[in-house]
Amino acid sequence: MEEKLTLDALKKCLTDCSQEARELYLNQSVPYLEQAPSPLEFYRDWIGPNKPCIIRNAFSHWPALSRWTPSYLRETVGSKVISVAVTPNGYADAVSGERFVMPEERQMSFSSLLDVLEGKVEKEGVFYVQKQCSNLTEELPELTADVEPHVSWMSQALGKLPDAVNFWLGEASAVTSGLYQPAVYRQRADGVFEVVDQTHSEKVPWIPLDPLNPDLERYPDYRNTRPLHCTVKAGEMLYLPSLWFHHVRQSHGCIAVNFWYDMEYDIKYNYFQLLESLAGVTGSL
Repeated sequence: MEEKLTLDALKKCLTDCSQEARELYLNQSVPYLEQAPSPLEFYRDWIGPNKPCIIRNAFSHWPALSRWTPSYLRETVGSKVISVAVTPNGYADAVSGERFVMPEERQMSFSSLLDVLEGKVEKEGVFYVQKQCSNLTEELPELTADVEPHVSWMSQALGKLPDAVNFWLGEASAVTSGLYQPAVYRQRADGVFEVVDQTHSEKVPWIPLDPLNPDLERYPDYRNTRPLHCTVKAGEMLYLPSLWFHHVRQSHGCIAVNFWYDMEYDIKYNYFQLLESLAGVTGSL
């Protein structure tokens, strides 16, 4: 009986912590800034509190906003061979059943990818560019003159340059998001995708819940969450802080440039690890 009372008290503490965060400082929606902030403002208002925001008019001067049409991309980088992720359903690096499944990686020319995305060539599966290894600078350096090398006020606020600058391209079906057996998709000659285990790899910690269709019987505490929904339009920039779980989907084919600043393993990470451990204990007892 005493153990059950202790566990109930711990669960209440975790619930109260979440509720207080929403009441004291978390926004009920993602705020918009009408212009790029100063480094001090950005650190004080967004990095310090670890809250997301959408910034407008921050890169209106980029040539990419008007130049990056299919015809321009074909002419500039059409012959370049790039890494393309292919899945049967648009979910890459995601949990499927009891496995953490990664996409099949294919090498193909940029023009061939555009042929698929524009419907000029029919292919089974969902194709998209989603690498996070600075593929803009490494695979497509011809496009770097159309963007800035970093977000100046972000770099000044953090005191460092981005660890990676990524180029993402996909259609409406492309989506991003325990311990799971790592596996990869492989497409057979008949067009069917199969899941192949990577038996010699360590298991991967990941979030198995689909926020668009949550299994509330398996994860009943998800009822207590209050997800924030936002739409990022052309010419807008989303600041997504570290330690925020997120799920991204597209309304249509689009391109995004991602500036990845690696997180600081500071007191926020320390507290996150503590809360994650306590939540794991209460869920397993």
